[in-house]
Amino acid sequence: MSEDNTPADFEADGDEGNANIDSLLAEIQSLKEQVLRYAAEAENTKRRAEREMNDARAYAITKFARDLLDVADNLSLAIASHPPDSGDATLKSFIEGVELTEKKLLSAFEKNGLAKVSPAKGEKFDPHKHQAMMEQVDADVAAGSVIQTLQSGYELLGRLVRPAMVVVAAKGSGANAAKPDATAANPYAAGEGDAGEQGGSVDTRA
Repeated sequence: MSEDNTPADFEADGDEGNANIDSLLAEIQSLKEQVLRYAAEAENTKRRAEREMNDARAYAITKFARDLLDVADNLSLAIASHPPDSGDATLKSFIEGVELTEKKLLSAFEKNGLAKVSPAKGEKFDPHKHQAMMEQVDADVAAGSVIQTLQSGYELLGRLVRPAMVVVAAKGSGANAAKPDATAANPYAAGEGDAGEQGGSVDTRA
């Protein structure tokens, strides 16, 4: 050991070394934070790209889906309109074929993210999914609830393609409701705009 080095010199060297270590540690922490930030930004970019790609795919087939809904409606009407007690074996076989075709079509809808919107009686009216075609007083359900679904609606991957057309319970409905005298005309019928954006609205205050 050199006799020129005093305890003060060793203490100065130690302080300088500690300062260098602290500086390196701070730099490492800063770099770690940058890496984490860049990784988070990359993940967000990836998720955003996937979401935009899924949205583009869904919107691209929306019109095609609406066209197929007309086919589904016609099949449903054909099944509902046939005589229930017909003894004609040929007609019975034909209706069974139509029913099988409808099931296959609805199955294809489900596999591709096209889900039916068909509210049950008593379900709360949802203006984002339902379109009120008429109002009437009903003793069995509360005001603002669905009485009957006239035509099913559909959602494509969570986006409304067509609202369900429904009959809604008017003010005065419920357990103490009087028997309705007449069915009111629909004041909420959709215009010629895109029915897929939103259904009708109705006063649900009892």
